[in-house]
Amino acid sequence: MNIQDILFASGIFTRQVNIKRHEFLKMQGTIDSNIYFIKSGSLKISLYNNSEEQIIRFGYAGNIVVSLDSFISGQKSDFVMQAIKKSELLVAGKDDFTDFIHSSEQNLIIYTKMLEDLVLQQMTRERDLLIHSPRERFENLFARNPKLFQVIPNRHIANYLRMSPETLSRLKKS
Repeated sequence: MNIQDILFASGIFTRQVNIKRHEFLKMQGTIDSNIYFIKSGSLKISLYNNSEEQIIRFGYAGNIVVSLDSFISGQKSDFVMQAIKKSELLVAGKDDFTDFIHSSEQNLIIYTKMLEDLVLQQMTRERDLLIHSPRERFENLFARNPKLFQVIPNRHIANYLRMSPETLSRLKKS
C-alpha cells in the first residue's frame, strides 16, 4: 500500500470539494492548511513571475496535493493551485492530519517517508532543469511518470519542463 492509499484509508479526509476546470483551489498570497486527496480530475501548482506562469507540480486522481510551505508554516504562500480539469477533492485539515501522524510510530514513519520522497522529487527536478537538455528533461520525466502524459495537457507539461509546446511535440514524435 502506498502513502496516498494509507492516508486515504485513515479517515482524515472529512470533507469534499468540487472545483470546475480553471477554478482556483488556492490563490497567490493566501494561507492553506489543508491536504487534498484527488478523487478525480487534475490540478497544477504554479508560481507567477512577472505575470508568467511557472508550473512546478501536478496532481491527478489518486494523488495528494498540498501547499506545503503554507501548510507547514501557517504563513501566506505565493503558490497557486488551479484545476486543469473538473476535479473532486477530499479535504483533510492540518489538525486532523497532525493527530493522525502523531497517533502511532508507524504514522510518523509514513510522514517522514512522504517528506523524504518530496525532497528527492524536488532535487531530481532541480537537477533536470539546471543541467539537462530539453530532450533529457522530457525523457527523464517520461521514465519517472509516463501516466502524466496521459492525463495532463501537453502545454502544461511543456511549461513544467521549461520548453515550448512545439519543442515538446517534436520530442514526443522522435
